[in-house]
Amino acid sequence: MDVKIEVYEHLFFDIFAGINPLCSAVYFWAVQENLRELLESFGRGEVDLEEALCRIKGRSFLAVGDVAKLDICRAERIGIPEAILAEGKDKADLLAISLAHLQATGSVIITRVSAEQREVFQSAKLPEGCEMEHNIRARTVVIRSAKPQAKMGFVGILAAGTADIPVAEEARVVAYEMGCNVLFEYDVGVAGIHRLFPCLERMADVDAYVVAAGREGTLPAVVAGLVKAPVIGLPVSTGYGLGGGGLAALYSMLQSCSVLTVVNVDAGFVAGAYAAKIARQKAYGQKQL
Repeated sequence: MDVKIEVYEHLFFDIFAGINPLCSAVYFWAVQENLRELLESFGRGEVDLEEALCRIKGRSFLAVGDVAKLDICRAERIGIPEAILAEGKDKADLLAISLAHLQATGSVIITRVSAEQREVFQSAKLPEGCEMEHNIRARTVVIRSAKPQAKMGFVGILAAGTADIPVAEEARVVAYEMGCNVLFEYDVGVAGIHRLFPCLERMADVDAYVVAAGREGTLPAVVAGLVKAPVIGLPVSTGYGLGGGGLAALYSMLQSCSVLTVVNVDAGFVAGAYAAKIARQKAYGQKQL
């Protein structure tokens, strides 16, 4: 039975590491030790097969009352943490969900936080040793109890206009929390395109770009035609009249002659997470050479 346990354990973690080699080392080893104890208990006959399977399945999510089932292993599985979307949530539920996620994983990112919801976090009694950061522009709250992971890879964030900054900031916060170094430059849109070129020189070595633009959404296509790294177009719901609300920006990016990836309107979290995943995987690959 000891041989079987060792084989199963190695097989599980070979697959796990293959899916996401960039996971948190502390959490990874905690999961490994818990699984080892469970398999050893099964090998000694202390738990039967059904109970062992039930416990393994139970580790895949964390229930918070009857309102949420947190995917606490998502970062280890795909390299992108689960974020808590504050929009539409009851204040008490939001706090309970966020603190449960914090306790289980060591950090939590909360997005689209309103002023009222922010006050709930500011007045809450957080676990000892935690630190909380609120980005008023991005409307994000980040709470950490564990040390931030070592930075790997570089992400560049560009915003065409000042009105595009809040969405760009959400992408910046997410990329940073996912362990990337982040460079950013704002108000570099095509109406004054000469402002862009010094910024691209500064970002020449980044691994991925997020380019936020509203109105006609031209900037991502321009940047994608000038740089080697992948570009993620982030349409913003600025602009008015025909094609307003981000629609013209989204259509423009989707019709780009330059090759780029496009996310949904105002999807700062998605853009930042995708850029960070690219940057960290590239940095990890270079480290192995």
